[in-house]
Amino acid sequence: MHKPAPPTRARTSTKQAGDEAEQQALRYLQARGLTLLTRNYRTPGRGGGEVDLVMRTADGTLVFVEVRRRANARHGGAAASVGLVKRRRIILAARHYLLRWPSPPPCRFDVVAIEGAPTGAEARLVWLPAAFDLGDCAAGF
Repeated sequence: MHKPAPPTRARTSTKQAGDEAEQQALRYLQARGLTLLTRNYRTPGRGGGEVDLVMRTADGTLVFVEVRRRANARHGGAAASVGLVKRRRIILAARHYLLRWPSPPPCRFDVVAIEGAPTGAEARLVWLPAAFDLGDCAAGF
């Protein structure tokens, strides 16, 4: 059975909350010395991958960052929502992104989990450097 799409207004507020979470994560990571290379990198075509933030550390490591926001910790919270399928899509996008590099630098996959209110002091941000790696997702590649 076809489920009707939610009203545009709800999607817009969800997108705005996601954009604010990405901006909050970006500010946090920049304050810790990472440099933004690109936002919302997507592979071409349907079913491809997407990376919220591609950043670089002072030592030259590329950091592919997934930003997740959840209103609360039910069902495992924001960090737990980065499951196997999501990790595979992030890795797919990272591999595509690295095609432009003649000699790819060291890379890692971080997660920034934000729980609580979309904005304001109630939100709790947790940065998980090297949250997963290729070995976590090797099956199917």
